[in-house]
Amino acid sequence: MNRDTEGGTAVNGDMEGGTAVDREPESRTTVSPEPKAPIPVESTVLHRTTPDGVSWITLNRPEAMNAVTWEQRERVIALLADASADPAVRAVVLTATGRGFCAGADLRGAPAQSRERLPGDVARTIRLGAQRLIAAVLDCEKPVIAAVNGTAAGIGAHLAFACDLVLAADTAKFIEVFVRRGLVPDGGGAHLLPRLIGPQRAKELMFFGDALTAADAERIGLVNRTIPAAELGALAAEWAGRLACGPTRAIALTKQLVNDSLTSDRATAFAAEAAAQEINMTTRDAHEGVASFVERRTPEYRGH
Repeated sequence: MNRDTEGGTAVNGDMEGGTAVDREPESRTTVSPEPKAPIPVESTVLHRTTPDGVSWITLNRPEAMNAVTWEQRERVIALLADASADPAVRAVVLTATGRGFCAGADLRGAPAQSRERLPGDVARTIRLGAQRLIAAVLDCEKPVIAAVNGTAAGIGAHLAFACDLVLAADTAKFIEVFVRRGLVPDGGGAHLLPRLIGPQRAKELMFFGDALTAADAERIGLVNRTIPAAELGALAAEWAGRLACGPTRAIALTKQLVNDSLTSDRATAFAAEAAAQEINMTTRDAHEGVASFVERRTPEYRGH
């Protein structure tokens, strides 16, 4: 009696974890299941660039609530670096498919540990992993919009908070999940949250690990807009399109000034501002902006 089972075929009634039926004691043949082909990372991190210069990066593992793997992390970092270097890219949107934006880190698929863990290994893993991902967003030379379609937990929440602008579906939630697992926040969370909402609210979120609704996240300043889920993609495209038509280098320099202002004193911030103005005035877009004002017409920025 032959019997098929999920993932393979049992011949003469043999099934893993089951009872053999009509077993012939001297004759048994088992057909092993075909090994699953690895899913290419291009399928789990989708990427496209629109004609108006918007780079869309989409996490696409909805069955795992878009918990980010080692391979996905490296692809996102590379795509953000590409966006910085590509003059045709004027803005970036980071989003996901399904019910989750990013449910944290999925460590499966990471390079195997070839020896016993030693002091320094964990710190190195954090530096080269979660912190590199968040830094890639903060350091991207193009404005990055997070379009948070669902749950953002752990490193997923920090990935959203690192973006320059955050749009959230009204069904989205943000969870500082680390304390639930007995862990210290990683991915720059203890750096980002106090600067966005102050130390008291940051501690409340990190000490308790309670889920924060999108509406409450907007109320305390973590989200720019909360909108119905069906409208999220359209608003992200609209905002990204507006950024893509703007003076790209001026926006990049402004991003750097604002990010650096959180950790610099007044003298340093003023000096950086003056230097940014000096650099920006060498761009074609700066001259176009002044000329269009004098000529009373709409400026046509080209991103350089």
